[in-house]
Amino acid sequence: MTDTTANTAEPRLQRPPAERRYASELAKLAAEDESPRPPGWALSLQAARTFICGDDSRGISRKFVGDPSLIDRALVTLATNRGLMLVGEPGTAKSLLSELIAAAVSGDSTLTIQGGASTTEDQIAYSWNYSLLVSEGPTERALVPAPLLRGMSEGRVVRFEEITRCPLEVQDSLLSPLSDRVLAIPELEGDSMVFAREGFNIIATANTRDRGVNEMSAALKRRFNFETVFPIADFKTELDLVEAEAAAALSRSGVPAPPSRDVLEVLVRVFRDLRTGDANSGRPQAVMSTAEAVSVAHAVGIKAWYLRGGNAEAGDIVDCMAGAAAKDNAEDLARLRRYLEQKAPKHKGPHWESLYRARNLLPG
Repeated sequence: MTDTTANTAEPRLQRPPAERRYASELAKLAAEDESPRPPGWALSLQAARTFICGDDSRGISRKFVGDPSLIDRALVTLATNRGLMLVGEPGTAKSLLSELIAAAVSGDSTLTIQGGASTTEDQIAYSWNYSLLVSEGPTERALVPAPLLRGMSEGRVVRFEEITRCPLEVQDSLLSPLSDRVLAIPELEGDSMVFAREGFNIIATANTRDRGVNEMSAALKRRFNFETVFPIADFKTELDLVEAEAAAALSRSGVPAPPSRDVLEVLVRVFRDLRTGDANSGRPQAVMSTAEAVSVAHAVGIKAWYLRGGNAEAGDIVDCMAGAAAKDNAEDLARLRRYLEQKAPKHKGPHWESLYRARNLLPG
């Protein structure tokens, strides 16, 4: 008889939403929260700020590395019923921040619209169960609510990712929900207006590199407060974050060995050098963000454990970095090669020597 017990365990989610990952912290903050809460909010502004920024004395982990005043302004914006627009370079954790804020404010971060060229108003507001629509006509039973309708009906925060990737007419479907807090469903007879409940609001994100793709209308811009999320300025802060995120990613991938701090120091320094660029190496057009550094660190650990059965080396960075530094521009690969040949030798230490020796692993 074959023993199947090893395969009966339920697979773990790769990335549960924030309200599930930090359920105990949210419950603790809600139980201890004695500060006034805006109408419809699950936590007060103070408790929501603590959830995002962390408080070691209370056992609340820090989840976002950035300026705490940005968090304050973002929460105040949502409490005033203006939409919140988070803009910045790709990889600066705009989506993570919107998820954390939604989890703190509504206890639910899953009412999410992913913007793109093919996004339609049906995917934003509502659609229909066509079997019921044919048999019954446009009734509430045949209505299939999308994130915007659910957020308004339930009084929750709706997240709109990459809003400027959507066509202008799709973006402008948010005008009435943001200004009048109402959504019309003209197909329904009688009461065809859905009025937003307390707690409803919208957090949108947009990459600064996408500006001009589908620039927002002036009318829609007026209904948002804009906040810029900047890259991490401090080297040690970025290194600590990359180490923590890479360790968590490796653990989820079945790698018990933590990432080498020395190797990560080289990785983060390379990314920061390429991010700023110089006269010799140039700045790649690809985004050398903290998120990309975490991705490369994850790949380095995977390669070392599963292909070699050992620890990562700085030379592994070169092999795992090519796809991050050169996505759609061949010149970016040349910039990375010049960096490895000209700047890497100026750094002292065995890990930088390993990086320099591995320069020939670059494709092309």
